[in-house]
Amino acid sequence: MRKLDVTQHGLTDYEVRSRHKKYGYNELKEGKRKNVFQVLLEQFQDFLVIILIAAAIISIFLGDVGSSLVILVVIVLNAILGTVQHVKAEKSLNSLKAMSAPVSKVKRGGEVIEIPSRNVIVGDLLILEAGDFISADGRVIESYSLQLNESSLTGESLAIDKNANTIHETDIALGDKRNMVFSGSFVTSGRGKAIVTSIGMSTEIGKIANLLENAQEKKTPLQVSLDRFGKRLALGIIIICLIIFGLDIIRGRELVDSFMFAVSLAVAAIPEALSSIVTIVLAVGTQNMAKENAIIRKLHAVESLGSVSIICSDKTGTLTQNKMTVQEVYTGEEIIAYDQLQLVNPHHKKLLDLAMLCNDSVIFEDKQIGDPTELALVKLGREYQLNEQIIRGLHQRVGEIPFDSTRKIMSTVNRMGSHYVMVTKGAVDVLLPRINRIQSSNSSVITKQQLEGIKQVNQTFSNAGLRVIAITYKDVFSSNTTEKDEQDLTFVGLIAMMDPPREESAQAVADCIKAGIKPVMITGDHKITAVAIAKQLGILKDPSEAIEGKEIEKLSDRELKALVEKFSVYARVTPEHKIRIVKAWQEKGHVVAMTGDGVNDAPALKQAEIGVAMGKSGTEVAKDASAMILIDDNFLTIVKSISNGRSIYANIKNAIKFLLSGNAGAIIVVLYATLFALPAPFLPIHLLFINLLTDSLPAIAIGLEPHNKKLMKEKPRNINEPLLNKKFVSQVGFEGAIIAAVTIIAFQIGLLSGDTGVATTMAFATLCLSRLIHGFNCRSEESIFKLGIFSNLSVWIAFLIGFSLLNFVLITGFFEVADLNDFQYLMIYVLSLIPLVIIQLEKLLLRAS
Repeated sequence: MRKLDVTQHGLTDYEVRSRHKKYGYNELKEGKRKNVFQVLLEQFQDFLVIILIAAAIISIFLGDVGSSLVILVVIVLNAILGTVQHVKAEKSLNSLKAMSAPVSKVKRGGEVIEIPSRNVIVGDLLILEAGDFISADGRVIESYSLQLNESSLTGESLAIDKNANTIHETDIALGDKRNMVFSGSFVTSGRGKAIVTSIGMSTEIGKIANLLENAQEKKTPLQVSLDRFGKRLALGIIIICLIIFGLDIIRGRELVDSFMFAVSLAVAAIPEALSSIVTIVLAVGTQNMAKENAIIRKLHAVESLGSVSIICSDKTGTLTQNKMTVQEVYTGEEIIAYDQLQLVNPHHKKLLDLAMLCNDSVIFEDKQIGDPTELALVKLGREYQLNEQIIRGLHQRVGEIPFDSTRKIMSTVNRMGSHYVMVTKGAVDVLLPRINRIQSSNSSVITKQQLEGIKQVNQTFSNAGLRVIAITYKDVFSSNTTEKDEQDLTFVGLIAMMDPPREESAQAVADCIKAGIKPVMITGDHKITAVAIAKQLGILKDPSEAIEGKEIEKLSDRELKALVEKFSVYARVTPEHKIRIVKAWQEKGHVVAMTGDGVNDAPALKQAEIGVAMGKSGTEVAKDASAMILIDDNFLTIVKSISNGRSIYANIKNAIKFLLSGNAGAIIVVLYATLFALPAPFLPIHLLFINLLTDSLPAIAIGLEPHNKKLMKEKPRNINEPLLNKKFVSQVGFEGAIIAAVTIIAFQIGLLSGDTGVATTMAFATLCLSRLIHGFNCRSEESIFKLGIFSNLSVWIAFLIGFSLLNFVLITGFFEVADLNDFQYLMIYVLSLIPLVIIQLEKLLLRAS
């Protein structure tokens, strides 16, 4: 108070005005952000998009307005989608602002008043009561059983006791600063006062806002692959078209005709539907995932799930239930499971009764009111049909000594018949020196051996990550008891509780490990608790795999990177630690999914390739910073999402292979005709018709291939593996060559008739139909006979639509096609089936798995 020049009367109006000039207002400030127009323009900077725009403009000058409009509509649509996704991602800071309380109680000029939280200033005297949100960071100066929930900042599920004591340590975790209150937390019980020490961006929540501002969002593996792929593809096609254009000129073809053909080939060869197809497949994938309780906020994040090799998961509320429950009790000198108590046993009955009497929590219908630890005791009683309100009515409370974080115990005085009983519960190490008797038939004097037994049981429970409460009592002569009376107590028992793991979490962890994914726990909770939970779930096998935030502080980024793979549990960590851990895994070449629900998780959620927020318990900050939200807060849903992500990526890759192999076939045919000085195998209008008819619908249908469960038996895809790897290129080349071969045969048969129009029509029809049939080949790496011929009806629908339109064009003569005889029709159908037969045999014989 001396340092901040504050008195018990609070600040004066003059001091408030002068301090606002010095410190500003209590609000989170945003950095300079791009406007929507700037974001929209950035969407057009992709190399492939630039090439397509150029092709569209040239097509307009050549009179092909229809194709130009199709290209431009697809480009604009994707630009708008990208802009919308960017704007949504920037809502994180707005959600952080909403975390601040709208109104705060402060003492100014000797009076307690309510002011907008924005006006709270350094030096203000905050008045804190149960239910209040904390609007700024401050130093506690008075505490009357003051408890705060800081789970959104520290990850701890338990309420934190606050006091005005001095802390002499300098290296101390945020969760251990018991004499401080922090913006974004709230008062669960008690009351107190605090002097504001930091506001706005200087608060702990402000530091998180800075981290959010600086954390870089990563492009997904598919986005990176498509960027590389687009540049290479466009460059390659331009070179090929220039070569064909040059050869045509050398052969004496008209300049305008040569240029039109080269441009038409370029437009046909560049799969301008690629972006829209990928977007549609991803959008359908998100709809399917939403049905399985996973909402995707960022469209391209779907495929990234398939590359996830590390899941950094928060403990509280994510792997655990975020509620304290009793696990075991120790009474009558024996350890008993919580569900094995017997009311006929006087030790058991007395333990339950006293635990509910020295307790302020209640359960009313569906509402649970009170401290989580006390609620756990009430719920234990409810397990045995004991109602806390009835028991308290039978044994009326006539006095109490409230819980105090310094004493770590609480006492109540209850009337039992004609006498009074003081019930005291609290920390075992505090109560043990005060115990001189143990509950038995005659409340005998406790022996050293019995005391040692209690200590050993307490140690056993603690090593298992359980929080232990001791229950004691003594007869008193008056309701006017003081702290001096909390001596000579009779020991009744120990109650051990914990925030238990979710039932499905262990199976989810096992499924992750089978899929080659390493689950990692990152929590603000204590190491011993984190290790116990992690062992139950199968995340770690040995305590040496756990590390605390204090130890991380001593490591440089390079040292952390070298050691990060050795640890499966990170306890007592801060938001800065979380980002460092995520970055360390990323620098090791891993794709990281980070789960969380609190404000403290938001920066790491944004830094990770896949940020996964909890839908039920998650804060708006965490949701807005994430790529995916779990509606059911179920860790198992992440595993399902990863499986879907792998399947969607495989489908997209198969759709791209379909597009490229078909386009490769067309280019090979044109090159063949050009090199051997043959007539052009296609007219420009034929190429555009093939492009429009055989690209979009079949590719989308391939993208809707049902989920393949075998993918979860494979290791995660390497993030550095390019989309156009050697295997992929060789398959595209092989399949494109087969399509080209049958098309060339059809073209040569047509030339034998002496009519160039028949030859171009046969080449056009064969290329078009063989590409439609080729859609069945591209469904999977497996043969359609293993997949099921009719397991993807979408491919059949796309084929039948294309087949019908092609025959309509051949029969009506549209698009400058010649009349064909029956033999020529038969050859088109037979030749178009050959690629299907060859590729299916190759899959059965060479790709069998």
